Amino acid sequence: MKRFFLRASAILSIMFCLTLLAFSKNVDAAVERVPVSVTNARWYPLYHIAPPAGWVNDPNGFCTFKGEYHFFYQHYPYDVKWGPMHWGHVVSNDLVHWEHLPVALEPNQLYDAGGGCFSGSGIEKDGKLYLMYTGHVDLPVLTPEGIDRIESQNIAVSEDGVHFTKIKENPVLFVPKSDEIHQGDFRDPKVWSHNGKYYSIIGSRTPDATTGQILIFESPNLIDWTFKNIMAQGSENQGNVWECPNFATIDGQDVLIFSPQAVKPEGKKYLNVHQSVYMLGNFNYNTGIFTHGNFDILDYGFDFYAPQITQTFDGRTVLIGWLDMWENPFPEQADGWSCMMTVPRELHVRKGKLFTTPVKELESLRTSEKSYSNLTINKATKLDSVRGETGELLATVDTSKNFAIELRSSGKEKTVLSYDAATRIFKINRDKAGEGAGGEREVQLAPAGEMNLRIFLDRSSIEIFLNNGEAVMSSRVYPKSTSQDIVFVPQGGTLNLKNVTFYTLGQGIPQPNVK
Repeated sequence: MKRFFLRASAILSIMFCLTLLAFSKNVDAAVERVPVSVTNARWYPLYHIAPPAGWVNDPNGFCTFKGEYHFFYQHYPYDVKWGPMHWGHVVSNDLVHWEHLPVALEPNQLYDAGGGCFSGSGIEKDGKLYLMYTGHVDLPVLTPEGIDRIESQNIAVSEDGVHFTKIKENPVLFVPKSDEIHQGDFRDPKVWSHNGKYYSIIGSRTPDATTGQILIFESPNLIDWTFKNIMAQGSENQGNVWECPNFATIDGQDVLIFSPQAVKPEGKKYLNVHQSVYMLGNFNYNTGIFTHGNFDILDYGFDFYAPQITQTFDGRTVLIGWLDMWENPFPEQADGWSCMMTVPRELHVRKGKLFTTPVKELESLRTSEKSYSNLTINKATKLDSVRGETGELLATVDTSKNFAIELRSSGKEKTVLSYDAATRIFKINRDKAGEGAGGEREVQLAPAGEMNLRIFLDRSSIEIFLNNGEAVMSSRVYPKSTSQDIVFVPQGGTLNLKNVTFYTLGQGIPQPNVK
């Protein structure tokens, strides 16, 4: 394989000059813009990360720094729709209670002012916090090769974890000049250290734009980078570009996580516009190649994309994803904000699969408890004090018969969970969930005599963890605030509930100032 590294070129310089005038106007306009405000908090989450106002999408820069967890996100503060990307910023000492900080990155340089500061990651080095991100520039005309953008990798540094300075060496990394790599799509760096060196994986695709792939680079100092290899590449129906890559060794197993676009549906699988998946394998640091099998879905719900991972202070691997999906309606846009994140999730490899469970720190949100045990019901039943707009529901259910559970129900409005004992298929249906999109998603579970459910409700979201992380289903829903009932529905004569516990949950993030 030919390997070339393009630091800069006359062609790129010309392209930058062509866009300078247009983008300098955009930068000046951005200074004069007024951030939007939240006008109604009816669907704003109590304990999930969401923007103070405006738009949010991909998680960015999830890392530890000076004893705290820092989490960034793609953000546009001047509208409830996607715009030139900024980096929003929150900080926490426990992964649960988050504090909003000022915007960390703004698109104000030639290499990022066109489309913005796209996704990236963070790492602590020499007592400073380094952010590595993609600068995105849309070209006013296509290049002879049909390229419509320049995507480069850049570094911003902070000593206090709040204020960041973009370094003078930017861009530190351009797409390698190679006939095996698409010259336009080159984004979302994930950086980590290993044996005294730094590594960055970056999302890419093949030159014909039909197949996704991930590139890996090596550096002694986060500034000088060498292209090492195409780390992994897709095959049939594995997407045409691989975004937002992550890599970690979890329970002794190498794991690659990424978000492929344009995967075609296979029956009831891959029904979302885009996917988030993982592959188990073995990574060779000498060759830069990840040997792997097929990928599998990370979350079987409607709304989950671009997850990012970090390691906790006690060595766990934790993930947070975007709890939304491109091309869906976002009813909260009428209220001055748009989109949110998942709860933090701990990752483990068990039985040749990646298991995902809520982090233990979420238990600190619990404020009151109502429990039942050994219930046998033969009709639709609501349990006293098991209801709410927000809360955490735990249940252990006999799987020998079909059943359903209605969440955020008023009778007319409801999100319906159901289980078919013969096929072991668990479904979520939101056709009657309120405003927003409807539809149904499903997952087939392993054989077992009972099912463990752990469900997080938070005003406009539902996250369902099945069988201690065997499968997860995350979805946005938009019911009225009065739709709070939880209804257990037998569908095979009786429903046996070994236990049911409902926790009310306290506040996790600052609530917006509603205007």
